[in-house]
Parts: sequence; C-alpha cells; structure tokens
Amino acid sequence: MTGSRRAAMAKARQSRRPSRLGTPAGAATKPDYPVEPDAGFPGLLDRVWRRATTATGLPAALDTLLTLGGHVPAEVQLRALRTEQAVALEVLFGVSTDRPRPERHPELPGEPPAFLGELGLTTGGRVLLRVPAQGPLAGEADLVGGVLRVPWSARAVAEYRDAVRRAAESRARSVADCRRWLTSAGGDGRHELVERLKEAALRTAPFVLYQEGRQYTNFRDRNTLTGKTLWPGHPDCALSGLQGVPLELWSDNDVVLVVCLTLLIRSAGYARIEEANGTQLTVEHVARLLDRVRCNYNAVPGGRRVPPAASTEIAELDRLAEALRLRRKEIGPRAQLYREIHGALLHKIERVAGPPGDGVRRREERLCARLSRRLPVAGATLAELGANLSASPGWLAEPHGDFPTGLESLVYETVRAATAAFDADFAMSRGIRSLPRLIKALREADWAEITRWELPEYFCCVVPAPEARWHFGGSTAHMADMAWAMSSRMQYNSWHFIAGNLPRVPVVLARDFFVPPTIPDVAYHSDLHHHGHVAAGVRFSIRSPQRVEVLGRPFDGFVDLRLLRCAGRPFDEQDLLAAHRSSAFLARATEAAAELAAGGADLEVTSFDSAWHWTTITNGPVPTVPGESR
Repeated sequence: MTGSRRAAMAKARQSRRPSRLGTPAGAATKPDYPVEPDAGFPGLLDRVWRRATTATGLPAALDTLLTLGGHVPAEVQLRALRTEQAVALEVLFGVSTDRPRPERHPELPGEPPAFLGELGLTTGGRVLLRVPAQGPLAGEADLVGGVLRVPWSARAVAEYRDAVRRAAESRARSVADCRRWLTSAGGDGRHELVERLKEAALRTAPFVLYQEGRQYTNFRDRNTLTGKTLWPGHPDCALSGLQGVPLELWSDNDVVLVVCLTLLIRSAGYARIEEANGTQLTVEHVARLLDRVRCNYNAVPGGRRVPPAASTEIAELDRLAEALRLRRKEIGPRAQLYREIHGALLHKIERVAGPPGDGVRRREERLCARLSRRLPVAGATLAELGANLSASPGWLAEPHGDFPTGLESLVYETVRAATAAFDADFAMSRGIRSLPRLIKALREADWAEITRWELPEYFCCVVPAPEARWHFGGSTAHMADMAWAMSSRMQYNSWHFIAGNLPRVPVVLARDFFVPPTIPDVAYHSDLHHHGHVAAGVRFSIRSPQRVEVLGRPFDGFVDLRLLRCAGRPFDEQDLLAAHRSSAFLARATEAAAELAAGGADLEVTSFDSAWHWTTITNGPVPTVPGESR
C-alpha cells in the first residue's frame, strides 16, 4: 500500500463529527447526545392519551385523539378508519370527513347501554373504535394506554346496523367497478400498471396506506411493498405477488389499491401518493382528494377550468386525473404550488399559494440589503440580484472574501442572510462540489460515473443563528455537531436525487434514488419521527428545491434552501414564498457557475466540510488528537 493510500485510509477511519475530529470513528463508549426513550412520537402519544383521559366528556376526548392534541387535521385520522369504525363515529358523535368536530354525546343518562364499546389510540397514532360484534381493542393492536368506554344505545346499534350494511353494499359496487376497469385494461395493461406502481413505491418517500384491516407500506421493517427493505420483484411485495396471477384471484383490497394508486399517480406523478399517507385508500377518498385538487387548480385565473367528475366510477375519475395532470402543468408557470406536511403522521397536502404580501417583501428586503453589502452584486429584489449576477458572473470562479471561490462565498452569505431574515435557528443549502466533473461526465454521457459518486462529492452549508445554541444547553460544540449532522444528511439528499435526473438506462435504474422534488414544502412538528429531527429538535421547517440546468440538461432538486426552527412560531405561506425566491437566486448562481465551468473555469467547492462547520460555528481551532499537530 502506498503512503498516500495509507494516509487516505487512515483519514477515512477518523470521526467526521466536528467535536471528535482526529479521533477514531466508532470509538465512543456511549452516545455524546443521548435521546430520551420517549422523545418524539412516543412522548407525544403519551401526552395525547393522558389529555384524552382527563377531557370533559367523550366528544372532547375524541377530538383530542383525532387531532393528536392539535398536531394534525382531524380529517386525516378520520380517513384512516376502517369502514365500520367510520360509520360508528358518525352514528355516535356525528363525526365525518365533512364534519370533523364531534357534534353530539353518546352517553345515555338513566338508560343502560345496549353495547359498551371502546375508544383507543394505537402506538402508531391511529384512533380505534370497538364496534358491535368486535372483540376488545387490546387484542387487535398495541395501545398507548387503556381504553375509554363508549356506551351505545339500542337506537345507535340499530342505526349502525343499517348504515354499515349500506356502506358494505357501496364498497361492493366500488370493488366491482374497479375489477371491470382492470379487466378492460387487459393482461398487458395490468402488468404495466403494476410495474409502474412498483417503481413508484421504490422511488417515493415513505408512505403507509390502508385497505380496511390490511396495511401497505414501503416504510422500514414493516414493508409490504417495494422499498428500502424489499427489492423489486421480492416475493413479499404485495404488488409483485399480483404479477402472473389472474385478476379473478386478486383480493378486493389489492384490486382497489392498484386502481387508486394509478389514479393518484396519473393526476400528478408519484408524489401524489404521499397526500394519501396514513389513510384508507378507497375510491371514495381518492375521489374527494381529486375534487379538492380540482377546486384548488380552478381557483387559479386563466386557462381551461376542469369540470367535476360525473360520478365516482373509475372511468370518470381516470378522466378527471388526466385533466388535473394537464391543468397542473398549465398553471405551473403562474401559480406557486407547495405541500403542507404534518409530521406527526407524515401526511402531505398540496396547496396553491396566495399572492405575495408584505411578509415576502420584508424578508426579501432584508436579504437583498445584506447580500448587496457582502457580495459584488446589487439589486433591490432577488430577481434583480440574479439578473445582475448573470450579466457579470466571472467573480463566481475567483477567490472572494474568506472563500476560494465566489460561488462558495455567495452560498454562505445567502444562507447566513436567510438565517437572520427568516428568524430561523438554522438555514442551509446544498449542491455538488465539482461542476467541472459533472460537465465532463455529461459531455461523455458517462452515466455510470455520476452514479458512482459518493456523499463527499456533495456539500451542504449549514449556518445556525448564534442564539440557537440555547436549544443545545448553550454549547456551541453541540450546535456544531448538530449542524454537521444536518450537512451530512443533506449531502445524502443530493446523492439520492441526482440519479433521478439521468436517462433511464440500466446503470441508473440499478442505483438507489428518489424522484427529485419539484415544489417547496412547509412542515409542522417534524421533531416526532425522523431520528435526526428528534435529536436536533427540528420542529418547523421549509424546504425550497430548485431546478438547475447544466449543459442544457435540467436537474430537478439540484439545489435547495432549508429553514429550521426548533421552537416558537411555525413558518407560514409568506415565509415559504420568500424562501422560494431565495433558493431561486441560489439556483441562478449555480447555473451561472456551471456555464463558467463549461467554458473551462476550474470551479470546485472545497469549503463546508466538518472542520469548516466547527471553526465557523465555535470560532475555535479544529480539534486534534493529543500529541499531534496541524
């Protein structure tokens, strides 16, 4: 082994955590920052259950459980209920997806109950209701606590009997319609549908869907669909198990799953699946979702409005989904779509943003004032800054300030300005380190080369607010470690998205990747599931991805701007609109830098590694191993 190779291997075995630089990786005897066992989602569920058990009356308790104490819209939980449970809640409490607040009380003053049911909360966050002829909830699921007893009158039982029969008849008609539609697709058509759904499950962020009592998910070790655990074609994948099997032998659940997922994807691509996350995937629910989208899209002025579906028959919904896909493409240039994420249940809702207001103007003014002072470019708006930058971009490839290149300086100053302008605890932006290498690979159509690049080929600049250290016990060292953990994760995101922009050749398809994001999102209560978010206390966030063209090839999600708050006020729509203008400025600068690199400029990003985050955040020297010098 050569000396340089030996040195490289020794460096690779060192910890990259800023506070442990120069020490062997994996040598710590215990975690530096242990997380409490009940941190995140388990702790929330415990608090919600305690609050429900002390609520004044069952309606208040039910409202607490449906909203998880105000953390999610009640509608999401209501759409997660099995048919008989949804019917029961409407009979007992007057609750439905149209009326999510309990309207009446099921208790029976002076009258013995005909049936004593139960109300519970699972460790997965779902509300359960015991209905007549059903056993105790404790035998069906892991519950957070005990159960609340729910009395049923004889009249309620009779109403439930009739309503659940009608619901069963409606479901049977819906399943028959799904089967007819799949039959009309033919064997080859069904095969193509299932192949596309397998690809969707593989290339989409985690989701959990239900068909009555059956769960379909690509999430972690519970996988029943292709994902991180089950490879394409795995025999345990519910979709793979349908291929080669006659339609007559498909279960009703599988039939409805295939049809509903197809409708969602046709309306907006794979990302639409996440708007059904955590719910029952039924034709009725999909029809409601598509009609809500139709109303939102039709609210955008101009163009051809989409009429409602004539019925909930699959052929009609299929036509609606296609019309929505076209309308979405049409309004894209003049309306800002975004997603609202409710972290407690990983549920997403697509929104159409309203017009920019004073909030956007104030944020933008603060950003432009700082950037005009710190960078050799001026403008009263971010669009003006970007235009002036594009007109004279040469400095991006030259040293500027404390950085080897102007591009690095621009990224840092933009992120730093965003931290202050948005009152964020952290702001960050990611990208690729070597535009010249990317350009060379693109010119040679060397897709294998691009897919071989690992995380160090990407960067993420994370800048915390000085006051954010108080979320970490006042320790800048702890804050620097958290910032580097965020940076590392964002490098993974860049790695994970880039292949989704390449041609669908075998070497690309063999690589793990997600479909790159194309619209921004705002998230609430993100400090519940993702381990990194729990550890860093990331409660509210904005993600604003942008497309960058390199040699004429579009790369969606190539750069982004992220804003995080650990506490306080959630970000709102005006914050998101201003953030999206800021990330567009970063994207424009990256495109200008790519043009310089295509012309021969040696433009490499060498900043924003672990040592950089340590020295920038702590203002101290890089840690060294005792006895070593640097």
